[in-house]
Amino acid sequence: MELNFKGSTLYAALLFGLTFFFGFTPLYANSFTVGSKVFTENYILAEIIAQTMESEIKNRQRSESVDRKIGLGGTGIVYQALLAREIDVYPEYTGTISEEILKQPQLKNINDLKTALETKGLTISLPLGFNNTYAIATSRRFAEEHDLKNISDLKKVPRARFGISYEFAQRKDGYYAMLSHYKMKDFFVRRMEHSLAYEALAANKIDLMEIYSTDAKVKKLDLVVLEDDQKFFPDYFAVLLARSDFAEKNPDIWHRLRSLEGSISENKMIELNAEKEIARKSFAEIARSFLISLDGNHGAPETPPLDSAQYNRTAAPDTSRIWFRTKEHAFLVSLSLFAAVTLGIPLGLFASRSAWLTQLVLLVTGLIQTVPSLALLCFLIPVLGIGKPPAFIALFLYALLPIVRNTCVGIQNIDKRLIESAQTLGLVGFRLLRTIKIPLAFRTILAGIKTAAVINVGTATLAAFIGAGGYGAPIVTGLALNDVTLILRGAIPAALMALGVHIFFEILDRTFTPKGLQGLSQ
Repeated sequence: MELNFKGSTLYAALLFGLTFFFGFTPLYANSFTVGSKVFTENYILAEIIAQTMESEIKNRQRSESVDRKIGLGGTGIVYQALLAREIDVYPEYTGTISEEILKQPQLKNINDLKTALETKGLTISLPLGFNNTYAIATSRRFAEEHDLKNISDLKKVPRARFGISYEFAQRKDGYYAMLSHYKMKDFFVRRMEHSLAYEALAANKIDLMEIYSTDAKVKKLDLVVLEDDQKFFPDYFAVLLARSDFAEKNPDIWHRLRSLEGSISENKMIELNAEKEIARKSFAEIARSFLISLDGNHGAPETPPLDSAQYNRTAAPDTSRIWFRTKEHAFLVSLSLFAAVTLGIPLGLFASRSAWLTQLVLLVTGLIQTVPSLALLCFLIPVLGIGKPPAFIALFLYALLPIVRNTCVGIQNIDKRLIESAQTLGLVGFRLLRTIKIPLAFRTILAGIKTAAVINVGTATLAAFIGAGGYGAPIVTGLALNDVTLILRGAIPAALMALGVHIFFEILDRTFTPKGLQGLSQ
């Protein structure tokens, strides 16, 4: 009845070695990294930055490459990535710097912001030329029906349905601060992704939403932008936010990037956003066309990279991008699962020793499951930065419960008479565990591992919010752009991987379950 652990251990070691190699082999050495938040305008600006850097590197005959970590998440995540040296530069806004990063709303001009940022080892450029502030918009029908012209008029519609993004709900210059400033009561709020709010407004599912003043869909959907008559929203001039050491060590590249200052008007930014959201051009194409128009061939590399949102530093076929994402995703799932199995099975065996230990261990591992995955990822950023480390820890913790529970239950459900018979024959301690307990509980334990693996395949897509890549990258970008095709580029491979994991564990079950137990249910 003894399991063939030698073969399975060798296979597991090989699988772990491959995923470790794919996960930690440097993909791009000696590179600069550009980051961005998760909305169209930031994607476009990040690609303009990246192509400008690539052009300068080529002109100077330098050896570096430019990496893109596009769509990392909200302000907090991208800013932490900058501090953690995961990225070198990203597009930011003056209002966000003063309100959210420095938490000094009294700082208004660039010189004051720059001085304050120097204490954090950061620097900024002058404004790129446009102010993308927050505003409140509604449909023309709703505005005319209730005679709405400015934000103060919203007191006329206290029961209006207000769609707000999760970040706007929490900002100090966001929804609740606006209500306090205008002395208004809370509306009926629906929190949703910013891009989805446009669709909800067009479908009459909400009445109001916050917008960015350069959003292209404002004109497309014929929305009415309410005047900020009490001047609540601060200026949000677009700037480049970078680490000081990056600028100091690469003065030629930083000087070239600063040539973008004053080059993008508000109308031009609306036009660029429309090229993506309405004309559906790639970010790379939009950035290249803009840089060429800037002054002939300014900043534009001869061969444009593929769409940044799909992680494409170099021109490569779709299969290469899918394979790259597959390696990232497989690494996160496999390594975290390996760690969870390594700890979870011994922990489950320990918990099975008594009823109170069972309750204690399952309570602790169960509590971890109650923490929302995105919240857990954000909690880990200050300690581990962004990228794979926090994603690995989060996935490892989420995989523990099914493995620990099934191991514990599998051991406890073994017929006591079988254990007593084995002990009578002199089997005790590790020999009893290896030859009787684990073989009898094997199918239940394996079912727990399979459950953890499938859960991790799905949960790993959220790792894209902190720059860990995987199939979540196109999903996150697709959500930001409301692009179903892009979402499916991540969702379908993730579903296929989950199916593959299920089949793999079914094969393991049939291969390693003792023949005398294969007819029994798990």
